[in-house]
Amino acid sequence: MPATSKAQQRAAGAALGARRGDTPKSKLKGASRQMADSMTEKQLEDFAKGSIKGKPGHVG
Repeated sequence: MPATSKAQQRAAGAALGARRGDTPKSKLKGASRQMADSMTEKQLEDFAKGSIKGKPGHVG
C-alpha cells in the first residue's frame, strides 16, 4: 500500500532508515517512530517508494 501524502512517505523513509541502521532510532519522532515499531521492513519499503509528485503535503 503506497503512502497517500508526502508526509507519510517521508516518515516511512525515515523509519526505514532507522530499521536498516542508517540512522539511530532515538532520532525518530512522531509517526516515523511509530512506523519503525509497528511495520515490517517490506511494509516500510512499499510505503516509502514511488513518486511524491501530485501527492498532497498532509492528509487530514
